Amino acid sequence: MAENDKGQGVSHAKDSQVPGAVQEKVPKSVEHNLPDSVHDTGSNQQTGKVSHATGDSIVPQALQEGLPEKVEKVVPNAIHDTSGAKFSDGSVGN
Repeated sequence: MAENDKGQGVSHAKDSQVPGAVQEKVPKSVEHNLPDSVHDTGSNQQTGKVSHATGDSIVPQALQEGLPEKVEKVVPNAIHDTSGAKFSDGSVGN
C-alpha cells in the first residue's frame, strides 16, 4: 500500500512496539505524537515529548515522554528526579 495524503499506508518509525498493521493504518500525525520509546519516529524533540529526568526515575520511559512539563515539575524527585533540568519556560528543576 502506498502512502496517502494523511500519511497512512506506511510506517514512519525506525523502531516500534506498535504492530505493523496498526502503524500502516494510523495517520502520520498520530504516529508522531506517540512517545519515541514506544514508536520511534524521531519526532520527540519537535513535539516536546521528552523526559526531563536528570537522575533516577521509577516512571516508565514512555510515560516520562508523555507527561506535560508541569506534571514533571511537581512529581517528587524521589519518584522522578528533575533536579537541575531546564524546562521550556526557563525554570530549572529543584
